[in-house]
Parts: sequence; C-alpha cells; structure tokens
Amino acid sequence: MEQDILILRELAARYMEAASDPVNAERVILHTAVNDKVQMRPVVLIDEIPWQEMNIHDELTICCKDPDYAAVEDHLRKELYKWRHMQADMILRPYYGVQKIVESTGIGVTEQHDEVRMTDPGAVTSRIFSNQITCEEDIEKLHPQVLTYREQETKALYEKISSAISDILPVKITGIESGYDNACKNWDDIAYFMGVDNLMYNLIDEPEMMHQLVARLTEINLDTTKQLERLGLYEPNQLTLHSTSALSRDLLEGADFTHISRKNVWGRGLAQIFSTVSKEMRDEYDIQYMKKALAPFGLSYYGCCEPLHNMIDILEQIPNLRKISITPWADVDIAADNMGTRYVMGFKPNPAFATDFSVYEEAIRTEIRRMLAAVKRNGTTADIVLKDISTVGHDPENLFCWEKLVMEAVREFNY
Repeated sequence: MEQDILILRELAARYMEAASDPVNAERVILHTAVNDKVQMRPVVLIDEIPWQEMNIHDELTICCKDPDYAAVEDHLRKELYKWRHMQADMILRPYYGVQKIVESTGIGVTEQHDEVRMTDPGAVTSRIFSNQITCEEDIEKLHPQVLTYREQETKALYEKISSAISDILPVKITGIESGYDNACKNWDDIAYFMGVDNLMYNLIDEPEMMHQLVARLTEINLDTTKQLERLGLYEPNQLTLHSTSALSRDLLEGADFTHISRKNVWGRGLAQIFSTVSKEMRDEYDIQYMKKALAPFGLSYYGCCEPLHNMIDILEQIPNLRKISITPWADVDIAADNMGTRYVMGFKPNPAFATDFSVYEEAIRTEIRRMLAAVKRNGTTADIVLKDISTVGHDPENLFCWEKLVMEAVREFNY
C-alpha cells in the first residue's frame, strides 16, 4: 500500500504541473467560444484511443496493486501520455475527480449476444444479438430503472484517494457527465434487444409495435434524467460531451451550483443504426420522440456515426439544438452549407487514416483542408474530434503525426 501511494504521488505531482500550465486556461476560452458560436478556430481533440497499442517504454504500465489506486494510476498515466505525445487542444482539470457511485435496477431487459473475437485480444469484437422483443406483449418487459446514489461508498473512495494525494493534487467528488450511456439512444438500445436485421424489417412489417417500443424507451429515458436531476448527480464542470467539447457559458449562467438541473447540462441524442433509413423514417421514428426526450436540457447535441448532412432540416425540430455530429460518411460541404452559423459542427475525421501516416498523410491533409474551407465559407464554428480509433497499426507514431499535421492546419486557420 505504501508503494502504491508513492507511485500515485509521483504521478499526481507530474499531472498537477501539467494542469497548472497557462495553456489550459487559454483552451478553456477556445472551447467555450466554439460551443457559444463565437468564431475563433476549431478545437481539436483525440479520444477513444486503442490503448493496448500505445504503451511506449512502459509509460502506461500499471504498477499499483490496490484496484482503487490502480484506477487512479491508469487515469493519470493516460492523461499524461496524451499531454506528452498528442495534446491537441486537451484541457487538464486541476484536480482528480471521484465520480459519484450510482446503482441501477436496470430496465427489465439486458442485451444477450454471441460474440466473435479476433485473435488480437485488444481488437474490436463482433456481436450477434438475440431477439428478445418479438411482439407487443414483450414491450411490457421494459420498465423505468431506479437509481440509487451510493453516497457512503463514494465518500469512502474519496477519502481513500484524498488521503493519498490531495496535498499534491486536489481531489473532488464529481457528478455524471453527458456521454453515451446516459444519452437518449433508443434505436441503439432496440438493436441490442432485437438485433439489427429484426429492427430494420420490423420498421416495415410492424410499424405500430416499433412506435410503441420507442415511445416506451423515451419515457424510460425521461424518467432516468429526472432521477439524475433529483438526486443531484449531474456534473456542472463538464469538459467533454462523448469526446466533443462541452464548455459553454450559456449552460451555467444563473445556475444553482448546489443542485444542477437538466437546464444546466447537455442533452444528447442519436440514432446511428438509422444510417440507411430515409429522412422521413428518421423523422417519424426518432426525431418526433427525440424532441420530447431532449426538451428538458439547456443545450442538445445530436448524432454519432450516422451521416446527417442532408438531415439538418428535420433536426431543427429538436429543442435547444446546438451541436450536430458530422462523420466521415457525411458530406462536410453540404453539412456546413445547411448548418451555417446556427449550429456547431462536431466534425469526426476518418480514424482509418491514423493506421499508417506514411500512406495517408495526403488524405489527412485533404480531409482537414476541405472541412476547414467548408466551415470558413459558412461561418460555422466547429470542433474536430478523432475518435473510434480501433487501431493505429501498432505504431503510436501514426497518431502522433496525425495530431501534429492537424494542429498545424488549424493554427493557420482564421475565419
């Protein structure tokens, strides 16, 4: 235990030194400007990294034996690694956050699947989902979850970590940030419960059942967000929103920091499984329900991996919509033309280009230049987030070089 604490204290000192760098405050201004639609330059972030391929000179090797300390060590090592090799526009918080521990009863159905794993233990797996909702009666299996804040467990963990490092790096209890797990992702959930093929066929063959199913999940999501608000579980000092930048003055103006409401945080919605359905079907089966799910939030962010460049007119129905995801499968020119100055673009470059910089250098340059030209032409504020990086070809330098090229491009950019 003493050795574990020595390891954490050394990492905490290095982290605090980095977090004290004035560049963090400068980036807070930049991130906030993007989300408040004040034109400076796009923010660049890197997330969802294949850490199993990144361990240079044991920089990521976990040495702590205690599992709680090991979790802190893992976080600090990864943040310092990014800071050292591929900062982009990352911001280091000047504290370590112990997230509130929350227990859920579940919603009555959990995914059941068979898994196909490649020989590489760190590779992405393929899953085949079992169909658990075959008729309208099966929808009755679904019910609101009950959340319980494990306050004593959270405080005990806070005290344990605080006693080890808080004289070097402050430790805070933090709330839940808007991400994937607490987004309104009805159709992802339906795919998990039903399987993708069954979902697609049922949109045609069983439209009434599918409307009942998405309506039930929407109500469950609304009940969950009400509980998060009532229990005081939302985090006001949110840096990222499922990998994109989240800072905004518009959210926290006049906020009661003793009890953060949904009006003080981002809501998030997506229907990435709808990548191949029509605009009319997305509107009918997702947007009409998303309008209700996201209405309580101060700002909304819509989209994930689905191409949305031709969907902006129906997305406009979403209350407080501020940011829209534009993926490698979308046309960035059409997207920026349709978004103009009304929305922030969450631009997602192609992660396949990070697999071999020597092969894809020109493709990266072309992709980023096209995006920058599109947002400049339309006055669209944006962040650039490289994510879903399944592999870097087992050579971290490919990712480091991607970061250097893109940062050079955005630093030369002006609206």
